Amino acid sequence: MAPGNEQSREDRIRERAYEIWEREGCKDGGHERHWEEAEKEMRKKESGISPSANPSGPGDPSGPQGRVRH
Repeated sequence: MAPGNEQSREDRIRERAYEIWEREGCKDGGHERHWEEAEKEMRKKESGISPSANPSGPGDPSGPQGRVRH
């Protein structure tokens, strides 16, 4: 993978981890878990597996606690 693509991937993971942190109420701690969840989502996306194919769970963005507030 080209260095520019790797940075872009890391940026996308960082942005998604930040979204997860916001979804969970911007609480301190949990940054490693947020990063791992974002990486997992990215791997699924890259492999062609839709994250929405998973059963609804606590991290499900369509659930009541997963709604992003604007």
